[in-house]
Amino acid sequence: MTRIESTFETLKAQNKKALIPYVMAGDPNPNNFVGLLHDLVKHGADMIEVGLPFSDPMADGPTVALAGERALAAGTSTRDALKMVAEFRQQDTQTPIILMGYLNPVEIIGYDNFVALCEQSGVDGILMVDLPPAEAGSFTQHLTEHAMNEIFLLSPTTLAERRQQVLTHCGGYIYYVSLKGVTGSATLDTDDVARQVQAIKAETDLPVCVGFGIRDATSAKAIGAHADGIIVGSALVQNFADIDANDIAAVANAQQKIMAKMDELRGALDSL
Repeated sequence: MTRIESTFETLKAQNKKALIPYVMAGDPNPNNFVGLLHDLVKHGADMIEVGLPFSDPMADGPTVALAGERALAAGTSTRDALKMVAEFRQQDTQTPIILMGYLNPVEIIGYDNFVALCEQSGVDGILMVDLPPAEAGSFTQHLTEHAMNEIFLLSPTTLAERRQQVLTHCGGYIYYVSLKGVTGSATLDTDDVARQVQAIKAETDLPVCVGFGIRDATSAKAIGAHADGIIVGSALVQNFADIDANDIAAVANAQQKIMAKMDELRGALDSL
């Protein structure tokens, strides 16, 4: 059983919903990132999605795309991100870490080498936005052999054939994209999300977590009532926009705002 699977099993026994924050590796400052991960856990994160900085993201809205640009400008590479996860693992051996990114850097590193580096660093799951499930067979199997889950996205526009491919290959949890758009989009139809989550749950025993568009206690509670967990990124990383990454006080203030948002989201989920 992977750490992701074990965490969801524990949450189910406790009748709790998963809070999964997303943060970009190396944003706003590589020196602060590991501390940020630990603080997220202290403020209620059940697992963490770590974005891999990439110059040409296709699913990320402006907020997350700019976070990637800041991380790249600070010199953060995919290998650096893995080193940060490894440093986090020195103190935290329980909280699952999921890497979310795009295939180009993985192609450069090499699939086998990438999986080996992930295992050495203590990664628990991989979500490659642009890896089609129909083409993921050997990669999925390789991850499974190394006790890691491969996560896939489902969206309101996913066709039936692809949906079945996702349900066949996915592990850990299903990431349901709540709306037609990119990360951080504002329009969120909670009734439609509830119907879609219910339909997915009828076809799989995997937990279903919802991301894109969740930004506050109200949306977290509305979605958490139907999903097994929520994923929140833009509402957190937007606090690092327009600050001097080398200004210790500014970074600390931004992190305080992120933790206040985490407390708000955790409270909303725990009130269900």
